[in-house]
Amino acid sequence: MSHRESPPPPSPPPELRGDVEDEDRPERAEPLSDCEREIIQDTWGQVYKNCEDVGVSVLIRFFVNFPSAKQYFSQFQDMEDPEEMERSSQLRHHARRFMNALNTVVENLHDPEKVSSVLALVGKAHAIKHKVEPMYFKILTGVILEVLSEDFPEFFTTEVQMIWTKLMGALYWHVTGAYTEVGWLQVSSSAV
Repeated sequence: MSHRESPPPPSPPPELRGDVEDEDRPERAEPLSDCEREIIQDTWGQVYKNCEDVGVSVLIRFFVNFPSAKQYFSQFQDMEDPEEMERSSQLRHHARRFMNALNTVVENLHDPEKVSSVLALVGKAHAIKHKVEPMYFKILTGVILEVLSEDFPEFFTTEVQMIWTKLMGALYWHVTGAYTEVGWLQVSSSAV
């Protein structure tokens, strides 16, 4: 994500804010079983064959449905047309980076320390450098699940979707843990 040199972006409306508050955060993410890890890796193999196109689909859906997320991307924040977004080399580049990061996580599900390390780096970069509200990660995980379920219905059965939902919850838990670790200041939705 690109860093903007202008003043901090406005906060999202309270109903979209995903504050990282200790009392809302479970002590740890629910671990995946060996069988669940295998299912994720098998289905991911099908998805990753088209990694750039899938990544572009996820980002376009994210930006179309949650246009406030574009504020963190100076290179395509003014794009409204999904076809224009699809042609954007910057968006395609970010889609590849995003999918490659997700691939690193999936490939290393057997190594919780590696997964935690990768997601901590992602979380810290987005908190410190890009100043992205953590609630956008929650939204993004939902968009990922939607796109995968729609684009790969033969692989994303109800059972597989539940397992992937568990993975997305773990991703969000690790990323927001990094936000907490760096002292991300939350704005309580009750204060607005």
